[in-house]
Amino acid sequence: MRLRTGLRVLPLDSGDVQVGVDPRWAVRIAGMTPAETAALCTAARGVAIPVRPPSGTCLSRWDALRADLRTAGLVDDGPRLRPLAVGEPDARAWGLLDPVRSGHDRIEARGRRCVLVAGLGPTGLAVAVALAAGGVGTVAIEDDRLVRSVDVGPGGYRWTDVGAPREEVARRVLHDVVPTVTTAAVDDPGLVVLVDCDTADPVRAATLVSRDVAHLSVVVGEAGAAVGPLVAGPGGPCLRCLDLHRTDEDPQWTELVTKVATSPGQGPAEVGVVVGLAGHLAAALVLGYLDGDRRPVPTTWEVTLPDPLPRERTWTVHPACACAHQAAVPA
Repeated sequence: MRLRTGLRVLPLDSGDVQVGVDPRWAVRIAGMTPAETAALCTAARGVAIPVRPPSGTCLSRWDALRADLRTAGLVDDGPRLRPLAVGEPDARAWGLLDPVRSGHDRIEARGRRCVLVAGLGPTGLAVAVALAAGGVGTVAIEDDRLVRSVDVGPGGYRWTDVGAPREEVARRVLHDVVPTVTTAAVDDPGLVVLVDCDTADPVRAATLVSRDVAHLSVVVGEAGAAVGPLVAGPGGPCLRCLDLHRTDEDPQWTELVTKVATSPGQGPAEVGVVVGLAGHLAAALVLGYLDGDRRPVPTTWEVTLPDPLPRERTWTVHPACACAHQAAVPA
């Protein structure tokens, strides 16, 4: 019996002892003796909580304390696990958040999954790095463009990368963070992150729908980015649904999408704070899907300047879209 990895034991001046800091699971224990406090502090370093009570403590009191810690979900009765080669911070956090499923099991499962990130501007690169650091075993990358000077930013491209192929540099960045990650192209990724400029690519999105491949849209704009929806089978809107809703609001939307797709250029420069927010929000959605929440996410989070808080917009399936009719056909 051990305290869950990542919990701190903090003796307070009042004589109380607090196990954990986050109010979602922290417990404060009153009336602890110095010997009992020392035993819990030792347990915070990964040592098993002893069955025998510390000197001066009766067995029934110690058994009651151990039982209270178990009831509070603060202990782990399984074998002690070795640190993971990658994803250890995620494993520790999820070990606290989910007392049923081991954080190590979650990260090991991610190691068997594959995600393709298509579009490697700063935001796409941020998504790819966050996925690799989160334990995803294969992060395939795709972008045949070159690194621009405006792509240089914190934690991503450097000045010495300007003019080099984005794929080549992104592969180096990923392996610098996680040497074991696989970045080779794959035929059947479990999920695709589509990072587009100004508008989503309707052709590629439609292809993924036809192949029943889950995909997350990230659209980088002139002063912000939009993350979502996550299209995962029937039940939620696809990217064509969003285009049809926008066409209802603006009859020239379809023409605008075509103009964006056929106009030259590599897209807008991406603002560093927007890159960080949008990239890691997208990665969190992908990891949630890989961890087992396979429901579609019909929401777009708009990360725009100057407001640092994403704005949510929830979409519905458009009745004129083919996906509405596909969802109505019994499996």
